Amino acid sequence: MRLRVPPGAPAALKVLAAAAAAPAPVRPHLGGPAERPQAPGPELELQLELDSGAVLFSPNAICQYFYLCRGEEPTDLTTQWLEWEATELQPAVAAALYLRLVQGRAGPEALGLLQPLLAHLEQHLARSGTSHLAGDAASVADVVVWGSLFPVLQDQTSLPSELQVLRSWFGAVSASEPCRAAAALLPEALRELRGHLAQHPPHLPGPPREPQQDEESPERALTDDDIAAAVEIWARGPAALPPPREPQTPVLPVAGERNVLITSALPYVNNVPHLGNIIGCVLSADTFARYSRLRRWNTLFVCGTDEYGTATETRALQEGLSPRELCDRYHALHADIYAWFRISFDHFGRTTTPQQTRIAQDIFQRLLARGFLLQDTLEQLRCESCGRYLADRFVEGTCPFCAYAEARGDQCDRCGKLINAVELQNPQCKLCRGTPVVTPTQHLFLDLPKLEGQLEAWLERTWAAGEWTANARHITRTWLRDGLKPRCITRDLTWGTPVPLDGFRDKVFYVWFDAPIGYLSITATYTEHWERWWKNPQQVELYNFMAKDNVPFHSVVFPCSLLGADDNYTLVNHLIATEYLNYEDGKFSKSRGVGVFGDMAKDTGIPADVWRFYLLYLRPEGQDSAFSWADLMLKNNSELLNNLGNFINRAGMFVCKFFGGTVPAMALTAEDQRLLARVTLEMRQYHQLMERVRLRDALRCVLGISRHGNQYIQVNEPWKRIKGDERDRQRAGTVTGVAVNLAAALAALLQPFVPGVSAAIQGQLRIPPERCGLGPGLTCTLPAGHRVGTVSPLFQKLEPEQVEALRQRFGGGQAKEPPPASAPPPAPAPNTSVAPGDPKLIQELTEQVTKQGNLVRQLKAAQVEKAQVNAQVAKLLELKQQLALAEGRSPEVPKGKRKK
Repeated sequence: MRLRVPPGAPAALKVLAAAAAAPAPVRPHLGGPAERPQAPGPELELQLELDSGAVLFSPNAICQYFYLCRGEEPTDLTTQWLEWEATELQPAVAAALYLRLVQGRAGPEALGLLQPLLAHLEQHLARSGTSHLAGDAASVADVVVWGSLFPVLQDQTSLPSELQVLRSWFGAVSASEPCRAAAALLPEALRELRGHLAQHPPHLPGPPREPQQDEESPERALTDDDIAAAVEIWARGPAALPPPREPQTPVLPVAGERNVLITSALPYVNNVPHLGNIIGCVLSADTFARYSRLRRWNTLFVCGTDEYGTATETRALQEGLSPRELCDRYHALHADIYAWFRISFDHFGRTTTPQQTRIAQDIFQRLLARGFLLQDTLEQLRCESCGRYLADRFVEGTCPFCAYAEARGDQCDRCGKLINAVELQNPQCKLCRGTPVVTPTQHLFLDLPKLEGQLEAWLERTWAAGEWTANARHITRTWLRDGLKPRCITRDLTWGTPVPLDGFRDKVFYVWFDAPIGYLSITATYTEHWERWWKNPQQVELYNFMAKDNVPFHSVVFPCSLLGADDNYTLVNHLIATEYLNYEDGKFSKSRGVGVFGDMAKDTGIPADVWRFYLLYLRPEGQDSAFSWADLMLKNNSELLNNLGNFINRAGMFVCKFFGGTVPAMALTAEDQRLLARVTLEMRQYHQLMERVRLRDALRCVLGISRHGNQYIQVNEPWKRIKGDERDRQRAGTVTGVAVNLAAALAALLQPFVPGVSAAIQGQLRIPPERCGLGPGLTCTLPAGHRVGTVSPLFQKLEPEQVEALRQRFGGGQAKEPPPASAPPPAPAPNTSVAPGDPKLIQELTEQVTKQGNLVRQLKAAQVEKAQVNAQVAKLLELKQQLALAEGRSPEVPKGKRKK
């Protein structure tokens, strides 16, 4: 392993201290900034290059990896501390260091910013009675929190005298050998950090302000009113849930109800969607659509494949098919991918329909009649060899802005700027590789400047009432700031919606005029009453989901088309745009075999709901994010398995094991009531976040509720109380009943995110369908006497070997399709010392593995020297490899272990 640590990196101390815990050798490189590929700007970045070639960039993930290497699995408590350090402590420490290092303010003033956080640490350590944050032994949580605090405190005497427990903890961690060695670098690190903070000042907290009504945090102190309200909701039971809706076919708006129309950006039919495409549009839209239905709102969710345009015609030529044949093939492929990911479209259609032609031509005729179209000469590239004008995607060349040599004729993939094909340097025809010439041709333009006033007035009204993501507003303002220009809406193609105007009948509509109209036409193929959705702005709320590159067409071009057509069209109320999801440290590339694409995900053996969970967990809402195999394993094993799955399984198993499968009677104590209030506040926050389409944060609320449940069980220990006297047994019953009702609530809260897992919980607990709605708080939906079914684990652990094999498989270098899932992995070169299939040898090796595993566990429990443990671990791994060979398995890809 090679660890790159710029000396001024804010996280250097904790990473270097954690590195000392790694059993494998780590080669620290202390020098300059990390050389992250394609990293924008001179940021102080750390990175850990693993021997496998993988690279980790998150400091906390690096620290946790070092502890995983020495066999310490993350616990709920360590995961919570790492999240707290990243979201609460880090920003406060950065602000304190800025005051001290850059502005030269006195120590007490800087330390004052940390006072509430230090008090939180003091209270936890005092209450827990343990010497460290997550138990009596130092863990990754202690190193990470210490590493953030040390640059500000430097020694425990800097802490206020009343924080005696915290001072003791800080002194003990600082005295440990790994932390002492890391602290020696502090003077040089602070000098570097001062320059970094001067150039990148952190956000400094302003004066305290009253929280708004919708910003209520579930971590605030509980009041008597909170507790009383939660108890009242609990007592109402199923009556607190919204009544079920009678299903409609087709779904149509209903007067007096909340009618929600949801669209997802139409995927290009000939592009197989990768994970970034899926989270950027259809998965995000599906999550909100499922939430909307749970709230019993009248909801229609439509999408479909965008099938016209240059890209389709180009691919059809490449594959020797007609455009229609190509679209038929890829439409089915898209439908299969989204069905596997459990995307719950009410209708998944396509744009190559008579309805598309009719509606697009009607909008065109209305724009023409109202004077919003222009005729003008457009200089276009023409290939004389092919005898045709070349549409944008039939041309490649050098980008005039960034000099990228493979820019398309409509947009550069490197810098993202929109370009005209004639602006390309060194253009080439993609069909024959000849050099096209610029030739004038007549085209039609949408007169955007004439519509700019209407657009700005509409935007002002919509932004005041709707939820638009910050990037959607920024991109739209940028277009308006630069002034709108007429935009061409026709193209010299044969595959598209025909232009119904003399002199232009040999042309088709340009895809960015035509494609958004697909939302309307796809709805029209779903129901003949489509206008009740799309010409009904008084009764319908429209949500558009997309990635940020699609924003201007949905916030400027398409709204101008509908405003100009002047036919009472439903315009977008809520425009939800994500940033980009990257793959590891680069981009997805089908041609280079880099990244996971939709048609490959099901062949990984990882369930669809795990993919959904992880993509939503790292959904790129405020900035680009990156898929990481190591992080996927970490989140699956810690959040899904150890947190969520552990709680729900324990709650159901207690009912089966201690009470014969029947929910026991419950007599709530003050402690139980406080749990109800805390969970109800979390659920209120969940609703607020979901309504604002902050899906990632809402998912974290669900995980927080599960942590409350785990802590509740751990503190009350029903497995012990059930063996006690009558009072203890009654307490065990109450705790079990409350816990299983909390598990039932989690089934509903999880449904938008992981619907398969939600259905499994509902089946195991036998929750009636009418009790699966989302109420205002925690309700007693499974009363005493309710019988649960068979309870079994919901998740399976991901093993490092399994994940590493997948990382290599999707890491590039092989653009060929992977072998079928049923095909065995290639066997390694045979080991002559091991005879495959020998029953006697298999038995002997199995016994040796068991014996060696017990020895390793005993050494770890005795806390012997790390080198001694590592030597025995290496021996264990060697025995496991020999056993794998003896059984005819590949030692590089052993079978995943299953939870029993």
